[in-house]
Amino acid sequence: MKIGIIGTGSMGTILLESFIDSGQIAAEQVIITNRTKQKAEALQARFPDLNVAEDGTAVVKQADVTFLCVKPLQFPELLRQLAPHCRPEKILISITSPIAVKELEHMVDCKVARAIPSILNRALTGSSLLSFGERCTDEDRRLVTQIMRSISEPLLIEEDITRVSSDIVSCGPAFFSYLVQQFIEGAVRQTKISKEDATILATNMLIGMGKLLEKEHFTLPSLQQRVCVPGGITGEGIKVLEEEVGQMFDHLFQQTQEKYAEDKELLTTAFANK
Repeated sequence: MKIGIIGTGSMGTILLESFIDSGQIAAEQVIITNRTKQKAEALQARFPDLNVAEDGTAVVKQADVTFLCVKPLQFPELLRQLAPHCRPEKILISITSPIAVKELEHMVDCKVARAIPSILNRALTGSSLLSFGERCTDEDRRLVTQIMRSISEPLLIEEDITRVSSDIVSCGPAFFSYLVQQFIEGAVRQTKISKEDATILATNMLIGMGKLLEKEHFTLPSLQQRVCVPGGITGEGIKVLEEEVGQMFDHLFQQTQEKYAEDKELLTTAFANK
């Protein structure tokens, strides 16, 4: 089986590195391309057995399964170029949320799926979000799921929860990274701890917390309950969070849903123009 990756930016590179690190996919099975050829060639320098193609058309011609890792507004033009070469047995996989699989199916004659990855997949952990077009057979679904399972825990989702699921899976690490950085900055401002020490402690706390949850020693609520002893210091801190977090996350999801709607409108126009 040959796997293609069109676009070697942040997520395209993460997919490539993760697939190879998983040991389930060899570098010689992968064909990549990028608008800036040097980026693809730099990856080939790291993985000499990697195949670099001249353009997206060359990737689709050679690959059985091709991941489209370009920016959403680049999709209409890219699909126009790829469409004549998307034979029925090929599988195209989008990694972007604003474009529904049905929209992709209107542009090409091959099988279509969507697999939204996360930066967590670089550590061969975390979830990925799967959706399949109507042309995908049960065998195709198993194949795509198997590919994504090599680097993640795949979850099949419906179209109407794509954005919120992506907010949690893909955007969540950035959101919580920001919150933890603010947690650290607060500790530094209010006490004598150095930023370096606070960062080490907070990072180790997050890693340890993840392991507790992974090993199912605790759930999120039971973990909070175990640490928060009645009348203790943790409880006082929780009171502050209860008072000040408020509807912050409601507003966050409102904002991402709004941006999602804007992106979809722009894409609808872009697809119509092609």
